[in-house]
Amino acid sequence: MSAIELDSVESVLKTLSIEDYEKLSGLLYGKGVSQISLKEDIVLLSHKYDIDVAIEKFSSQEEQLRSPRKTRVGLFQHKTPLPTWSRIKEMRDAMFKLAGEALEIAYKGGVNVFCFQEAWNMPFAFCTREKSPWCEYAEEAEHGPTTEFLKGLAKRYNMVILSSILERDSLHGDTIWNTCVVIDNHGEYLGKHRKNHIPRVGDFNESTYYFEGNTGHPVFKTEFGKIAINICYGRHHPLNWLGFALNGAEIVFNPSATTGGLSEPLWGVEARNAAIANSYYTCAINRVGTEVFQNEFTSGNGQPAHKDFGHFYGSSYVTAPNGSRTHGLSRTRNGLLIAELDLNLCRQVRDVWGFQMTQRLDMYADLLKEAIKPDFKPQIIEKS
Repeated sequence: MSAIELDSVESVLKTLSIEDYEKLSGLLYGKGVSQISLKEDIVLLSHKYDIDVAIEKFSSQEEQLRSPRKTRVGLFQHKTPLPTWSRIKEMRDAMFKLAGEALEIAYKGGVNVFCFQEAWNMPFAFCTREKSPWCEYAEEAEHGPTTEFLKGLAKRYNMVILSSILERDSLHGDTIWNTCVVIDNHGEYLGKHRKNHIPRVGDFNESTYYFEGNTGHPVFKTEFGKIAINICYGRHHPLNWLGFALNGAEIVFNPSATTGGLSEPLWGVEARNAAIANSYYTCAINRVGTEVFQNEFTSGNGQPAHKDFGHFYGSSYVTAPNGSRTHGLSRTRNGLLIAELDLNLCRQVRDVWGFQMTQRLDMYADLLKEAIKPDFKPQIIEKS
């Protein structure tokens, strides 16, 4: 069976005996995570819209002074619904229809904060290095068509929505950014974050379209917790995750678009490790499917030209501050993962492990301050 045909790691584990499956699941996913049965109306909508749905719940300790701070997050991964060469309005309308279906299910599942995958409303076309028509997908973050469409749904469903798009900055020379827009549960624009780290590996070619972001590590205070967005490639940089922690994030979303041949062995590790190191929840969302383009492009590796970027392997998941995690969504299908979190667990884990108490920010800061100097000399001790 090829990797492209494999639906998920979980589908393989389920071929084990029930006893072995339960033992192995405890080792792989940790303790304190349980699956919640889907209500009939969600099952019907799942079949109607052809979207896999899973709901899982993290446990936490009951406290004497603080009431539980329960929040439900929704992670939506999906294929491009039309051929990549479809006209922009047709593609956008199809994406909006799909988004509306997923948000309807999320509402039925009690979701408070909903996050799309990276650049969700367009093909992930940067591999082509073509400017036309892909730059036409860029839109104003505050009032563009995608944001305006989602504002109405956010208000209707009382839901915070995180929408990763190409942003057109008309105030600064029509420059383009890779941006995640935050819409609050009243349907109002709350803010945006621009992608901090731009890949220079494989066929991503994103630096042809936009630069590294300039918004720092913002944390958005919502009615459902303090949230942040670490866009795609930023998950490879531990200090990027740390930046959101220092600003008080309780949940950090990682909307992504990454392919199997490059990053899949890292996928289940990085966001999970970030949750452990920073004592917050992480939500990793990846695009799914293989997108084929009209024109061939090369990869700069001596191999023949081709028309696809590779297989986006989905596998979206959520990790708790204690390192336990949900099962992953499918590698091949549209899916919505709903996870119930108790934000009190962030402090509970900090009290147990003391990572924040034992970290040495002063020492790291001194080293980093020196490391950026042109005359920096690494601290290497050797026998004279």
